[in-house]
This record gives sequence, C-alpha cells and structure tokens, in this order.
Amino acid sequence: MATQRGNEAGQESREMSFLDHLEELRMHIMRSLMAITVAAIVIFIFKDWVFETVIFGPSRKDFISYKVFCAISQWLGAGKALCMEPPAFKMQAVGFGESFVTTLRVAFMGGIVVGFPFIINEFWKFIRPGLYDNERKAAGGMVFICSVLFLIGVMFGYFILAPFATNFLIGYTIPGVENVPTLISTLNYMIMFILPAGLVFELPVVVYFLSRIGLVTPNDMRQYRRHAFVVILIVAAIITPPDVVTQTLLGIPLYGLYELSIFVSARVQRQLAQKEAHEEAGLE
Repeated sequence: MATQRGNEAGQESREMSFLDHLEELRMHIMRSLMAITVAAIVIFIFKDWVFETVIFGPSRKDFISYKVFCAISQWLGAGKALCMEPPAFKMQAVGFGESFVTTLRVAFMGGIVVGFPFIINEFWKFIRPGLYDNERKAAGGMVFICSVLFLIGVMFGYFILAPFATNFLIGYTIPGVENVPTLISTLNYMIMFILPAGLVFELPVVVYFLSRIGLVTPNDMRQYRRHAFVVILIVAAIITPPDVVTQTLLGIPLYGLYELSIFVSARVQRQLAQKEAHEEAGLE
C-alpha cells in the first residue's frame, strides 16, 4: 500500500507542468538563499573572531596545523622536516571600501559553507518526488553523505592545504621585493584552498548518480585509471599553488576518492543487475 502511494506520488510529480516545476524550484532556491543569508548575517556580526581565528589562522605561527605537522615529523623520526612557520608579514587594505567588501564576501562564502547541508537537503527535496520508491531507498542518506564529504573536504583544505600553501606563497620572495599581501588577495587564496577541496570530495556522489544512469561503469573507471591519475594531477595543480608538496597533498586523497568511486560504481552496478534479475523473474 505504501509502495502504491509512493508510486502515485511520483506519478503526480511527473505530471506537474513545466511552470509548476519552475515554481517548486524557485521555492527551494529561495529557502536555500534564506539559509545562506541567515548564516552570513551571523558571520558578519562575529566578523572580528572570524577574521582573527579563521581567515588569518593559517598565516599565524601558533596555528594548530603547524604544531601537528611538527609533532608528526618528530614522531616519524624525521626531525623537523615538517616543522615550519610562516614568516611575519603585514597585511593591507588598499582599495576604497576593501575591508567592508571583503567582510561581505567572507560572510557570503561562510554562509554557503555553513548552509551547505541545508542547500543539499533542499535540492534533494526537489528531485525526490520524481524518483521511484526503489530509487529513493537506494539514495537514502544522500544528504548526510554529501554534507559529510563536503565538510571533510573543507577541513582538509583549511587545515592541510592552506598552511602549506600559505607558508610557500608568503615565504617565496624576490630580491628587493617585500611581500605585503592585500586583504582581498588573502581571502581569494583562502577561498581557492577551501571551497574547491570541499567540492572535489563530492566525487563518489557524482559517480554514484552517473553510474545509476549508465554513463559510468567500474570497468571503465579501472580501464582509464592511468588517465584519471593524470587528470587528478592537473586538477591538483590548478587548485593549489605551484608547490609540489601541496599538489601531492591534494592529489593523494583525490586518487583515494577515485578508487572509492570505483567501489561505489561497482556496488551500483550490482544493485541494478539484481533489480533486473528480479524483474525478469517476476515476468516469468
């Protein structure tokens, strides 16, 4: 009975007009924007703490990642190979209203990060009525998985990539030139370190949906593993600064995610094969 109601609900959703779908999409987008706005307002109110602790954290010598890297280096018996400290420097705001504009950007980008689970949930609510019951069950927990993967990617970008990249970029000097980074450039690089990392960690989810519609198979992913490795290196080079260590730090988890995606694709293929077998048995 529940299955029948679910199918009827899905049928009603598919029979909605194009304008009805647009109106439904508009409502989900509006709710997502409201969530981002609320989070952005909170971040703007606590902007002093956000800048001092979060934005400028990786550029300070007492940042926790530097302590952890050094402890790991000594634990591995490598001495102080991973011990590093960013050089002292001054930051400046040179543009008219740069401090205010930067604060708005920080609030907005922070609102996206904080509100990401809500955004994904709204997106899932939009596409869920158009799925069959078995498709809903197969995609169960998708909001939680997407949120966790995004959070892991953001934390990886902030605590791993940002310290190495900051240390390299600020420490790289040209004779006769003093590094005095601007406020907006610091924010731009922090965004580049964090948000792309959060998005690329969604690779298993993307592969899951592509496998569901037959565009990706585990055999194809195994066959093109070497090509994928080259693409991963290129993506790591684009996201990170021209630092081999930072590129390697991003490339390793990306390749791990690729291998995980092969497992996900293989699991989807088995589920589809079992479904097809059950349908054939039912027809017989």
